[in-house]
Amino acid sequence: MGNSTSRLYSVLAKTLSSGAVSRHQDCLEQLDSAQLDPIDPKDLLEECQIVLQKRPPRFQRNFVNLKKNSGSNHRPIRVMQWNILAQALGEGKDNFVQCPMEALKWEERKCLILEEILAYKPDILCLQEVDHYFDTFEPLLSRLGYQCTFFPKPWSPCLDVEHNNGPDGCAMFFLKERFELISSANIRLTAMKLKTNQVAIAQTLKCHETGRLFCIAVTHLKARTGWERFRSAQGCDLLQNLKNITQGAKIPLIVCGDFNAEPTEEVYREFSNSSLNLNSAYKLLSPDGQTEPPYTTWKIRPSGECRHTLDYIWYSQHALNVNSALGLLTEEQIGPNRLPSFNYPSDHLSLVCDFSFNQDPDRLL
Repeated sequence: MGNSTSRLYSVLAKTLSSGAVSRHQDCLEQLDSAQLDPIDPKDLLEECQIVLQKRPPRFQRNFVNLKKNSGSNHRPIRVMQWNILAQALGEGKDNFVQCPMEALKWEERKCLILEEILAYKPDILCLQEVDHYFDTFEPLLSRLGYQCTFFPKPWSPCLDVEHNNGPDGCAMFFLKERFELISSANIRLTAMKLKTNQVAIAQTLKCHETGRLFCIAVTHLKARTGWERFRSAQGCDLLQNLKNITQGAKIPLIVCGDFNAEPTEEVYREFSNSSLNLNSAYKLLSPDGQTEPPYTTWKIRPSGECRHTLDYIWYSQHALNVNSALGLLTEEQIGPNRLPSFNYPSDHLSLVCDFSFNQDPDRLL
């Protein structure tokens, strides 16, 4: 193992001690990632696989080609959406009764998360439940060429867990070689005019290759049954913010998120019927192109088995085409103990889509 790889391993193996966000911020300022050497993703993947050598191999998932005939000669934009499961919640609050605690060890679970990201090589990565941003994702992904943004929840439930690593929140990463940041907004969502504990990030990017502008947003809405109206209000607030940012859909939009809402909920209908002309990309995997997947999360808690479709990638269907989407894990792959597991690091599945711009940029809604 060469010196550069040895230094990489020391970065990968390092986990900051628990403490307040300010301590993480201090560390970030001391170790300015822009001053660190770039990482070869192959080296990082190799180091992850060394750490994971006693675990079962990563699940095989295939992309489904959905492109009819976009006619685009430009590289597609690969977007990855994933609730990675906050470490503090996985170990201290979520009660995955069929998942051994050994499977949740951060030293190995972070390598499973990184392995999944490195396998699909997203141009844009949208994550929820990130509570290891400053000590893991920002230092590593910035050295892979990503520009990184994090917006924590104001009252993160992670802070209630002993030995937590700070608050969880939403994070967004995009490859600087492909995009230029035009504007960025951290949005604290409101419901019934009250500020809530849920957040979103919305960034307007310029694609270097095409010169086209588009907006990418990530969010994580309120969880649990009984909060449907609250989620609906949060969704309305987010849509209004996005209408302002996209100048009423003049700028194409992609919204990634764990909405904590099935397709039967009001907030789903709000996004489907919005004047932003949004469609849910993963519906296109169904035979009729109109049906969401049967699940994006599958876990077993003390109250029983939970199998739901909660995660979505919405896109401006007048301005963007979905070239392909990553197929979901089968029930057989997931196994009887469901998620998370020694094979898979989160209770939510990652969603990955390849987008291209519609070739008529002036096409009206």
